[in-house]
Amino acid sequence: MLARFKAFDWIFISAVFALAVFGLLMVYSASYPAAINSGQPATAVVSRQLMFFVIGIVLFVVIMNFRYQFFKKLSPLIIIASLILLLLVPIIGLEDKGATRWISIGGFTIQPSEFVKLGVIIYLASVYSKKHKYINRFIQGVLPPLVIVVFLFTLILLQPDLGTAVIILIVTGIVIFLSGARLRHLIMLGTLSLTSVIILITQEEYRMNRIFAFLDPFAHQDTHGHQLIQSYYAIANGGVTGTGFGQSVQKLGYLPEPHNDFILSIIAEETGILGVGFVILCFLVIGFRGIVIGSRSKSVFGSLLAYGIVFMFLFQFIFNAGAVTGTLPITGITLPFVSAGGSSLIVSFVAAAIVANISRQNTKEQNQEHVEGMEDEEPTLTVVQNKKMGAK
Repeated sequence: MLARFKAFDWIFISAVFALAVFGLLMVYSASYPAAINSGQPATAVVSRQLMFFVIGIVLFVVIMNFRYQFFKKLSPLIIIASLILLLLVPIIGLEDKGATRWISIGGFTIQPSEFVKLGVIIYLASVYSKKHKYINRFIQGVLPPLVIVVFLFTLILLQPDLGTAVIILIVTGIVIFLSGARLRHLIMLGTLSLTSVIILITQEEYRMNRIFAFLDPFAHQDTHGHQLIQSYYAIANGGVTGTGFGQSVQKLGYLPEPHNDFILSIIAEETGILGVGFVILCFLVIGFRGIVIGSRSKSVFGSLLAYGIVFMFLFQFIFNAGAVTGTLPITGITLPFVSAGGSSLIVSFVAAAIVANISRQNTKEQNQEHVEGMEDEEPTLTVVQNKKMGAK
């Protein structure tokens, strides 16, 4: 029992839980004024978040002790379930602020695209781990899984949710790159993806408005630049040490979505640079330890899965932090483990648990005296790439 306990990467796990607990506290602080103003108890939002927090912990404990290879067998079912969920959104989806991204199941409202992000990573890691022998061939090796990814991408765009769709594109590119695809194939796919995103942005007025607000928010302070300007005020007001927990001014009706997409602004205001630094540190630890876990995996699937999940976390953080600081356009992407939202929190816990299980399997494999006797005979990602380089 003690050996099983020690097998996990507790630095990675500690960073995940530190971030999630801190997020829970900040959701309460950021949400209670709006809850009270709407006639609800002050704890209305955080109580719901706490429920999903508990569910997330239970799932984390179960999955971290569950062999991650099982997800490889389930990948066809996972991608089919992802397709079904996204197809249900335009049929029975719930609309909010002009977007239809949520469905109600058993009294709970879920956002399918959050689950699809993880589903795509599992699917791609599974498929490309089997294609290492012919990953150099675009038609046979690289293209087939992308047909499904493009279909999922299109369904998410229809909600519309370009931010999540772009995260999926980025993670897909990373998985393909780490699988050992040719550079010219990566450049072609990257160029095509970037061109498509630019076209999609220019075709919708609200997306162009976000670009204009990003370029000069004060020129649009009464319309689409308002949220970013209020975020600036929150960050400036926080300074180094912050105004104190619960003492934010911007959450009092000035900053829209203070407990969701822009919770980092409230963190900056109430805890200052120190609080924001804590969040950054947690993500750096999650990223570094996750990459180490992926590099130590003795299977291509384990490596691609760990890398895909970790880069999903990192790019979500980059897009969210970039939006609240004005260094990137607003995309509506939540901050993993921190922003309010049950679907996001549960998916984040499940994804982190898979990485934790990979770390456990790594430790078990390293401790085995006879590596030849391992059940998983799949070559490592490093070995595959070395063989490809030798073949060239």
